[in-house]
Amino acid sequence: MDYIQLMYLHLATVVPCFAIGTVLLLIKKGTAIHKNMGRVYMVLMLFTATVTLFMSAQVGPKILNHFGWIHSFSFLTLYTIPAAYFAIKRGDVKSHKRAMVLLYFGAIIIAGGFTFVPGRYLYELFFG
Repeated sequence: MDYIQLMYLHLATVVPCFAIGTVLLLIKKGTAIHKNMGRVYMVLMLFTATVTLFMSAQVGPKILNHFGWIHSFSFLTLYTIPAAYFAIKRGDVKSHKRAMVLLYFGAIIIAGGFTFVPGRYLYELFFG
C-alpha cells in the first residue's frame, strides 16, 4: 500500500474511534453496551496504531528515515490498550479508566490536533 491508501485506512479506523471513544466517556460504565463498544474501540485503536507505523513521517525530523514524533502516539497506543485490557480483567477499574482516558485525549485529541498543522494532509484538505 502506498502512503495515501494507508492514510485513508487510518482515517477510516480512527474517525470511528473518536466517535466511539466520546460515547464511551459519556455513558454509564460497566454495562454490556460499554463493554461491547469498548472491545470494538480497542480493536480499532490497535489496528489504526499499527497502520500508522507503516506511514512514513511527512513533517519534521525522522528517526531511521521513517518515524516522526507523532509515531510516539502509535507506540503509546500499542502499549496502553493491552495494559488497560489486563487492568480491567484483574478488576483494577482505576488503572483501566486512567489508561483509557489518557489514551483518548493523547492519541485521539492531541495527536489528531497535530494532524491539522501546516504541511500535513488534513491541514491542506480543510484549510489549503
